[in-house]
Amino acid sequence: MNSLPDGRVVTDPDVIDSYARDRTFVEPGKPLGVVLATSRDDVVTTMTWATEHRVPIVPRGAGSGLAGAATAGDGSVILSLAKMTAIREISPADEIAVVEPGVITADLDRAAREHGLMYAPDPSSYEISTIGGNLATNAGGLRCVKYGVTRDSTLGLEVVLADGRILDTGRRTMKGVTGYDLTGLFVGSEGTLGVITAATVRLRHAPAAPPATFAAEFGSLRDAGAAVSAIMAAGCQPSLMELLDRATLEAIDDWRNIGLEPSTHAMLIGQSDGTDGQAVAERMERLCMDNGASFVAVSSSPQETEELIGLRRMAYQAKERLGACLVEDVCVPRSVLPDMIGAIEAAAARHGVKICTVAHAGDGNLHPVFIFEHGMVEPPPEVWAAADEVFTHALELGGTLTGEHGVGLLKQRWLALESGPVAAEVQRGIKAVFDPLGILNPGKAIQPRSETVA
Repeated sequence: MNSLPDGRVVTDPDVIDSYARDRTFVEPGKPLGVVLATSRDDVVTTMTWATEHRVPIVPRGAGSGLAGAATAGDGSVILSLAKMTAIREISPADEIAVVEPGVITADLDRAAREHGLMYAPDPSSYEISTIGGNLATNAGGLRCVKYGVTRDSTLGLEVVLADGRILDTGRRTMKGVTGYDLTGLFVGSEGTLGVITAATVRLRHAPAAPPATFAAEFGSLRDAGAAVSAIMAAGCQPSLMELLDRATLEAIDDWRNIGLEPSTHAMLIGQSDGTDGQAVAERMERLCMDNGASFVAVSSSPQETEELIGLRRMAYQAKERLGACLVEDVCVPRSVLPDMIGAIEAAAARHGVKICTVAHAGDGNLHPVFIFEHGMVEPPPEVWAAADEVFTHALELGGTLTGEHGVGLLKQRWLALESGPVAAEVQRGIKAVFDPLGILNPGKAIQPRSETVA
């Protein structure tokens, strides 16, 4: 890679180590070095060289992923896109933005709001995660119950393929069905099909007034789950609907002293950002009371709203203080959310494992976080056993192994349970078309041939 400008390639072992892992416990291999790309040309040069020398490339953004997708393997080169931070264009007339992959998600949203618009996807890590990482995993977030996941806000991509060719997918228009949907294919592909160097994303009108927010406390998770089902069945269309269990609330309380009551075993936080937001929030308040809430309050100021949403966003950091975390994100149909919650509680009790659960409850996406001792190379057997039960039950309920974090390395062991042999073979065929040498983030996202279901 001598053709890259000075300073782009880093081989110092300590610096390499800081780029070699994501936010999981997964130990990386020994990569050869790091490329700090600042432009599409840097990516093209890197991929052309990698194809010529058959060297694996591991693309990464901020490293905030929770599935091991950005974990570097032996003999690989890490391709960091974090320095590609340009917001190339914001078009209020067309309600779109063109951005590079290193743009922080919250920064794009703030830039859009200067024009009365917003970027809707908002993962909990939105202040540190990048647009490129969000695209790679098809990230969701707190507002996805109303606005959808990252794919729903992605119109087109600029992608550097494995051999260095540049592919433009999609469009700048809100509609378009020319050819196969290559944009949708790359979103969620975890860097296994190409390296995204720019994206055209959809912006939406920001709400004219701050959203109306409520918080409800429940004596059980099942009651909270039933309240979610009632709210969604009533057609309230919340813009946010988040559930926190007792173990998560205790972790936050130990850290920030939020005054958690002994009788509170679950908290539901919801928002409505429509023009009738206050009336909708009050309706959701009544439905919570009808389904067993011991206390419900509707916020009276933007400051109270920020405090409630901040409570949800600090959940993962609070759990990291307790130990190492195996973070999962099963998704089930909303109608069976209470059943899934019960299964998680039963698995924790049966195996003696601490599980802290939060959920994007409005779309059935649960994040059970399995806590184990810091310093362990991987979770102990009882954690894997509890996780097996949780995943198996989610699939039995018609759900999926991952709603937004992606497969990475951590979910490889369960892929065969969901995809089946035909889907696995088709996905490997797609991989071979875009990456015939298998150099792009090998071993991630899809089921290896050796694990095909018989």
